[in-house]
Amino acid sequence: MSALFQPFKLKNASLRNRIAVPPMCQYMAVDGLVNDWHLAHYTSMARGGAALVIVEATGVAPEGRITPGCTGIWNDDLAQAFVPIVQAIKSAGAVPGIQIGHAGRKASSNRPWEGDDHIAEDDARSWQTIAPSAIAFGANLPRQPREMTLDDIARVRQEFVDAAVRAREVGFEWLELHFAHGYLAQSFFSAHSNQRTDIYGGSVENRSRFLLETLKAVREVWPEDLPLTVRFGVIEYDGRDEQTLLESIALVGQFKAAGMDMISVSIGFSTPTASIPWGPAFMGPVSERVRREAGVPVSSAWGFGVPALAEQAVKSEQLDLVMVGKAHLANPHWAYFAAKELGVARASWTLPAPYAHWLERY
Repeated sequence: MSALFQPFKLKNASLRNRIAVPPMCQYMAVDGLVNDWHLAHYTSMARGGAALVIVEATGVAPEGRITPGCTGIWNDDLAQAFVPIVQAIKSAGAVPGIQIGHAGRKASSNRPWEGDDHIAEDDARSWQTIAPSAIAFGANLPRQPREMTLDDIARVRQEFVDAAVRAREVGFEWLELHFAHGYLAQSFFSAHSNQRTDIYGGSVENRSRFLLETLKAVREVWPEDLPLTVRFGVIEYDGRDEQTLLESIALVGQFKAAGMDMISVSIGFSTPTASIPWGPAFMGPVSERVRREAGVPVSSAWGFGVPALAEQAVKSEQLDLVMVGKAHLANPHWAYFAAKELGVARASWTLPAPYAHWLERY
């Protein structure tokens, strides 16, 4: 029996297999509002057989978007526009999730195919970025952010809470907090980007404070019976990996104690000089260590698009869920073809019944 096609249950979310579509920014929204592109995209992902579909990084505030094309959920009108997407994902048999976040100093950027760099400050589409310290990321993102005040920190924390409430009200059944990839939460945790001298900077305890406070505040409003997860960069590949991993694993343990249900293991991306060892399933061993030492269910992405690698990651208990991203863009029915390749009996029944019926009948 394939490990990848075993069901998985987390709180009241019942997943038909261990395959998830991770958040992948589409950069197609207008003023934060989702549209027909998003409906078609997420419907196709859900119909392909994956058990969980997580909507792309969605800004908790206008200035929290990565680009002007990113989705938002900072008001009720934006939230209501997600309802058809939520319903489409559920109608295809998948669990609908959403990732909420704030891009921090990496915000106000051009879409990748339009430069993937900061929008010029004299461009009307541009906005002021904020961060724990007034330190630019560098490379293609040279703009210096404004250092956040304590009031700013409290406001953004509340924006996460408000976004979680809206996500709950429109029917999402899985919530992921984006604490990775050099965006705002990660930049509080990383010494590369946080040089504050108050209670939010300096020691690892202080650098963890914003993340823990935000998680705890969201936990108070997110339903106890639905999964609350975190995507977190546990390693930077900057030459101090063991220390970062130890600090990260300790913080993941605190996340668990604060009510987090699963960690999505990722990379910090806090410095443009990192030397990341890209390769097939390269985050598997790191994820397994987090899973074992922190004692939490884990998922991860990055190079699991080969069915045999995804199967091995679950079978060897490196991962509980496999996030398959780019392979799903190339083939929304990746789960079906993975089932065939892994010898799953009646592989077509990984798909919704109308599709499976025709594939089985003729």
